[in-house]
Amino acid sequence: MNTFDPRPQFLKALEQLEKLLSGLDPALLGRPTPCEAYDLRALLSHIVGAIHRIAYIGEGGRGMDLPATAGAIADTDWAGALGRARARAAAAWADDEKLDREFEVPWGTAAGRIALSGYVMETVTHTWDITQVIAPQTELDQELGDLAFSIAQKVLPAEPRGGETPFAAVRPVPDDADIHRRLAGWLGRAV
Repeated sequence: MNTFDPRPQFLKALEQLEKLLSGLDPALLGRPTPCEAYDLRALLSHIVGAIHRIAYIGEGGRGMDLPATAGAIADTDWAGALGRARARAAAAWADDEKLDREFEVPWGTAAGRIALSGYVMETVTHTWDITQVIAPQTELDQELGDLAFSIAQKVLPAEPRGGETPFAAVRPVPDDADIHRRLAGWLGRAV
C-alpha cells in the first residue's frame, strides 16, 4: 500500500509560488513563458484554476466539471488569488481518508494521493515556467524539484508524446542543468 502523503509538498509548492507572485510586476503579464501555449497571464490563470480544480475534486467534484482557468483576476491580485486557491485546496484535502479514496481527475480515476502528486508536478513545473519570466535567477526548492521530476518520470514516459499525451517530446538539457531544468526538459520545454 502506498503511504506517501503529498499534501505537505503540495502546500509547500503553492507557498513557493505565492511568494514568487507577491512581487509580480503587472507589466510582465503579456510576456511568453516556456510553456508555449501560455503567456504569463494565461499561465497564471491556468495554475490558479488548476488549484481550484484539485480543491473541487477533494470536495467531491469531478475533475472535468471545472476548467483549469481562473477567470478574471486583477493584475495586482495574482498572489492573493493563489492564496485563496491554496486555502481552499488545503481545506478540501485535510481529511486523511481522502488520500486513498478514488477521485475522477482530468486524466481518469486515481486515488487522492496520486491525484495530488500530479498537481505537485504541475505546480512545481509551472512555478519554473513563471520564474523564467518574473525572476530567472530565483533558486527554487530542490526537494520539490526532485519530487516533481520523480513523479514526472513515473507517470509520463519519454514516448509516446503528442496526440492524447499533452506534452511535447523530451528536450535535451545541459549536463549541468539543475533539477528544475531537467524537469522542464522532461516535460517538453526548451531549456
